[in-house]
This record gives sequence, structure tokens and C-alpha cells, in this order.
Amino acid sequence: MRYRSGFWDSVGRTPLIKLERLSAQTGSTILGKAEFLNPGGSVKDRAARGLVEDAEQRGVLAKGGTIVDGTAGNTGIGLAHVSLARGYRCVIVMPDNQSPEKYALIRTLGAELEVVKAVPYSDPNHYQRVAARRASEIAGGFWANQFDNPANREAHIRTTGPEIWRDTNGQLDAFVTSSGTGGTLGGVALFLKSQRPGVRTVLADPQGSSLYRKYTTGELQATGPGSITEGIGIGRVTANLAGAPIDEALSITDPEAVHFTYRLLREEGLFLGSSSGVNVAGAVRIARRLGPGHTVVTVLCDGGSKYGTRIYDRSWLEERGLARFADGATDFPCYEETAGAAPAARRATA
Repeated sequence: MRYRSGFWDSVGRTPLIKLERLSAQTGSTILGKAEFLNPGGSVKDRAARGLVEDAEQRGVLAKGGTIVDGTAGNTGIGLAHVSLARGYRCVIVMPDNQSPEKYALIRTLGAELEVVKAVPYSDPNHYQRVAARRASEIAGGFWANQFDNPANREAHIRTTGPEIWRDTNGQLDAFVTSSGTGGTLGGVALFLKSQRPGVRTVLADPQGSSLYRKYTTGELQATGPGSITEGIGIGRVTANLAGAPIDEALSITDPEAVHFTYRLLREEGLFLGSSSGVNVAGAVRIARRLGPGHTVVTVLCDGGSKYGTRIYDRSWLEERGLARFADGATDFPCYEETAGAAPAARRATA
């Protein structure tokens, strides 16, 4: 008999899915790592398991202890699942600008949820800082610290990177993904570069984040207004991203994110969150830049069910002037590049 043992053993080993229509359009093979198939529904299951496994091995999380972390939602969901599977109490701190579905799911999973006002990281009441304080106030509390705990990145060095390398037989030309904690991008980039330095590693950064300019001008500065995306984009370089070999950064607008999220749904039958739209937008740009015959891998981060009142709500999109991009409008920055413009035009719009 072949089976996996419980939640813990079910994390990872997700397939690569060929995005048929976009691959045909670009002339390259665009593959999405199907992280929405993890048992908790997102790529953050890997981080959650890695953080807890490391804490157990180091003896900082004992039987009956409490796991505490600040999260935009998916890591909290993963930690809640892991806590149930391993017998821990779980306390999650989230900012108040995330989808209602995430709050409801974390509570359903039995975690104690504290929702705080969304404020800059420099503010002592930022959700990550509040989580650190809560962990220090609880006997047996363990602050997972997903943004700056290197166990997050190590989980992707050990699992995600090798899986991508194995399933492509090492024949990939570029890896493209967004960054929240930096664990996925940092870990996969480090592993792939260790196997073949020529693999191009690319950050797809949502509008409002500061990483695009960090990797293009050297200055941490936001690009445009805040994004509708959740869990990606950040105003600092985390410990998990620091030192990672990133070759290039792309700035992805909300119209692009909506456009490609809906293309994934209508053309591929994949019901995914907006972070996947950001990633695929970046992958398409890179595939166009490289030209036909290349292989580009990206990450399909999580499913769309947590965003029914956000990106999949027509009135919500209309209020933000984004509904027409869900319907196929393409008058957004860099569309010429995603559609195969001449090299000069690509440089001008990048």
C-alpha cells in the first residue's frame, strides 16, 4: 500500500502543472508549482511544518506548548493545522485588512485569533511585533517568526527547490515568484543556483511593495499604491530573503494580477488566489523576454476559496475599477511585453 501519514507527511511533493494556453501563446513551457494542493491549501504549509519541526528539534517547543505567529493568513492556517496534528495550542495575530474567509477558517481550525489594525512595520503595534509580545507572555510560548526565522527558507531549500529540479530534470531556464516572508523565493533561488548558476531567478513584486525598487535601484521604496493582493509584498528585506541570489525584479500591477488570475480560471480551470496571478504575470513576461523554447517555473500559491468576497466578487472589483481586467481588458503597463512586443518596446515598459 502507498499512503502518506497524516497532515505532516502530506505537505509537499506537489506537481508541476503546464499552463497550456499561456505556454502556447508564448512559445515556451510555463509550469506552475501546484502549492494549492498542500493539505492546508497553500505554499505556507511548507513554512509552517518547517518552523515547527525546527523548533521541536531545537527543544524550544515542548509538548503542550503554544505556537504564536503574525501572519496575513496562510501561514496561520498552516500553523493551525500543524498545531492540531501535533497537539499544540495556536495563537494567530493578523492585520485587519485581510479577507474575512481567512479569519473564519483560522477560527474554525481552533486557533485563537487576534486581529489588529494594519500599521507600518515600524509601529510597535504591527501584527508581527504584537505576535512576538504575545509569545513572550505565554508560558511555553513559541514565536514562529516566519519572516526572520531561517527555518522557513530552509524548508524550501530542502523540499520545494529539489522537487522543481527533479520534476523538470534540471531543464528550467527561470524561476519566478513573489515574496512575502521571502522563504519560498529565497530558498528555491538558493537551491536552484546551487545546481546550475545559469537558472534565472526573478522576483514578481506587487504594486505597493518596496522590493522591486530595492532590487533595481538599491533603495527600499514603494512602487505605486497598495495592492489588492494578500500575503505578498513587503517594505523590508527579511532574514529569509537576505542574501538570496535574485537576478531580476518585475513590478506587477493590480490590473495584471486580476487579468491573469481570471485567465487561470477561464483558460486552465484553476481557481486560485491573486498572488498566483502576480506570479503568472511575471512568468509570462519572462517567457516572452527569453523567447520560444524555454521553460519557466512559477508558484500557484493558494486556492481561490479564501477570496470569494474579494477578487472573485464582481462588485468589489467594480469599486476598485478592476472588473474590466477580469473580463479580459489588457490596457495595463507592460501588456506589450506579455503579448510579445518588440525588444525595444519591452525595455521601455519594463
